[in-house]
Amino acid sequence: MKRAVDTRHRGALAGWLAPFVLSLLGLPMQSLSVTAQEAILPPAGFPVGETLQLGAPQNGLLTIQSERLYAESAFGQRVSRELDAEGAVLTAENRRIEAELRAEELDLTARRSSMDPAAFRALADAFDEKVQETRRSQDQKLREINQMGEDARRDFFTASLPVLQQIMREAGAGAILEHANVFLSADAADITDLAISRINNVLGSGESANPGTGDD
Repeated sequence: MKRAVDTRHRGALAGWLAPFVLSLLGLPMQSLSVTAQEAILPPAGFPVGETLQLGAPQNGLLTIQSERLYAESAFGQRVSRELDAEGAVLTAENRRIEAELRAEELDLTARRSSMDPAAFRALADAFDEKVQETRRSQDQKLREINQMGEDARRDFFTASLPVLQQIMREAGAGAILEHANVFLSADAADITDLAISRINNVLGSGESANPGTGDD
């Protein structure tokens, strides 16, 4: 079956991005606790909380919407299209199998009155085993699709890390936090749009190369 990806776990990565970035950068956690005097303030004229559209701001704290980063990237949109196609194939296959099993069940029921009870029981047991095996097989296909989706999502964020690290360096930032987890901040700048643009330039849709093996 064609390799496909599932997006059923689109919310699974919320909140993990910042510590993952920090661990790969090797940044000490104490770097997050800078004093107000040490913090790098946004340049004059940069509105507080404004979504960043162009270059990285000089800001000690950046935020990102990781779910939107993936879903609106060229890579994520390709994955979504492939998921839709594979989902349609699997749904059609399940419906066909269901119709075939239903017809077989009705035929077996109709023959019951003219059959020896022991013979009917043997056929009924064989039919039940067939149904169970079919269910296991179709469930396994769904699990494989889900695993492909998880692998693709992980590959995307792994390949995106160098881009995010570069934005951090340009901004002089100590962290990129998940936007939804920031309750209140006076100077955080959202870099989602900037990150999407740069990641698209580096990864594209991800069709021609495995993002997990890309160069930094």
